[in-house]
Amino acid sequence: MVADNQPSADNAQETSTPEGSGRARKVRFRIKRCEGPGKPVYWQTFVVQTEPGANIISCLQKIAEHPVTVEGERTTPVTWDSGCLEEVCGACTMVINGRVRQSCSALIDRIAPNDGDEVVLEPMQKFPVVRDLWVDRQRMFESLKKINAWVPIDGTYSLGAGPKESPETQATRYVLSTCMSCGCCLDACPQYLKEEDPAKWDSSFIGAAALSQARLFNLHETGKQGRKDRLDALMGPGGVSECGNAQNCVKVCPKHIPLTESIAAIGRAVTVHSIAKWFTGK
Repeated sequence: MVADNQPSADNAQETSTPEGSGRARKVRFRIKRCEGPGKPVYWQTFVVQTEPGANIISCLQKIAEHPVTVEGERTTPVTWDSGCLEEVCGACTMVINGRVRQSCSALIDRIAPNDGDEVVLEPMQKFPVVRDLWVDRQRMFESLKKINAWVPIDGTYSLGAGPKESPETQATRYVLSTCMSCGCCLDACPQYLKEEDPAKWDSSFIGAAALSQARLFNLHETGKQGRKDRLDALMGPGGVSECGNAQNCVKVCPKHIPLTESIAAIGRAVTVHSIAKWFTGK
């Protein structure tokens, strides 16, 4: 289950006025650092003069401009990954105060409302650390390749109007399509174990993100051409049967995707598919 220090509701759902909004204050940042793969881990603390409306990324930028610890030691700038800065690309995922989430949408007014509050930043736990808060998410993208998470097309020329779908199916697929491959669901999942050896990725649990994407493309009128191959992949090692139903994934998803519904739907589809294969031999 989710750790006790993790809030039950996502910050995006909070509607009350932040206590610290409208005023500048000093906030301490305790950051877990590592200079590269295989290098020792250490902690450093910085103090940042924050402004109203600041987020984690803007504070990290201030630390990069003036990388001096609370002890007065000048150090190297903290490394992190980011792209869109509007919770679309998924690149800036990290563990903030014990909860995995997007750092671009983590507002200081909410998570550190008082002068002198401390924010603890750590890299995601389930992916290899490249440096400091920057991790390598390649394993997640390899999982999408495993299930053929795309719609096959024949060339790039116009093929005319595509097959129609019902408004109900479209509404379901739209929510699933908002996945940005941020990795929050995987980092919170107890069945998704850290595995740095690429040779073992294929047999390790594939995780909620890929399972939900399999459902997305199986529902697509053209994408369902690859349905059999996707279900075959999810029947094998690392497939849907290895989900322990902890439901941490759906609690931390920043897009509120119904991941447990997707896992259940894929589980039913795999069961029907396996019975059909047993009878038909195909």
